[in-house]
Amino acid sequence: MARNEQTGIRAARWYVPYLLLLPGIAWLGAFFIVPMASMFQTSLDGGLGNYSTVIADNSEVIRRTFVFAATATLTCIAIGYPLAYFIATRGGRYKNVLLALVVLPFFVTYLVRTLAWKVLLFDGGPVVGILQDVGILGPDEGLLNTDIGVIGALTYNFLPFMVLPIYVSLEKIDRRLLEAGSDLYASPFRAFRKVTLPLSLPGVFAGTLLTFIPIAGDFVNADLLGSDQQTMIGNIIERNFGQEFFRPELSALSFMLMAVILVAVLVYARLLGTEEIA
Repeated sequence: MARNEQTGIRAARWYVPYLLLLPGIAWLGAFFIVPMASMFQTSLDGGLGNYSTVIADNSEVIRRTFVFAATATLTCIAIGYPLAYFIATRGGRYKNVLLALVVLPFFVTYLVRTLAWKVLLFDGGPVVGILQDVGILGPDEGLLNTDIGVIGALTYNFLPFMVLPIYVSLEKIDRRLLEAGSDLYASPFRAFRKVTLPLSLPGVFAGTLLTFIPIAGDFVNADLLGSDQQTMIGNIIERNFGQEFFRPELSALSFMLMAVILVAVLVYARLLGTEEIA
């Protein structure tokens, strides 16, 4: 009798994980798959020519979007990795305080943070004044309505999304591996290159996804801090999607953006060679 009960329990356990997945699957189905299918159907109104039209009409904007997203993401890595490394290895009892400072900007809304960046970078502000004094900017040059201003704001707004996953990966590393490297006469730099960096790549991968994808679809920073020369794909979609005439082409542009990002993520994951995401 007991054996039959145990067999029944084991037989029942196989579907428990699927039951736990049902809410998430239902949510994704209702609010992601269905809208995506609807948008794809809309993009085909009038034929596949919508895709060639939006590519021809917005080739420069498409190029600029991915250049801005890639530059801001690489800048986030360049700033975020040393910061996460310092917190994980040198933070000591102040780790929680330092992590709180990293996420502190999130206590202010995204729009307000971007407007604050605009105030900081305006032509009569301290940043422009200092750069003009040291000769980096000319007397009539500024940072608003420039690529640097928009990319800087994107980096600032999404930097915490890079720092936190990298910190988690670094925190999970077994310190005995570094001690073993030291015992084998490896220099600190060699131990970092052979042990720390490879083991932290899952965090870099996760941080890249969390920054590159939303940056590529962002429109707030380019709208508030840039001009027509800094327009991104998100700005075109946000400004025109309410107009019925442009809707099929804008749906094609949106679907193409997501498809390109998906392909880029798969290629990046393949090149990085990591299967674990921190």
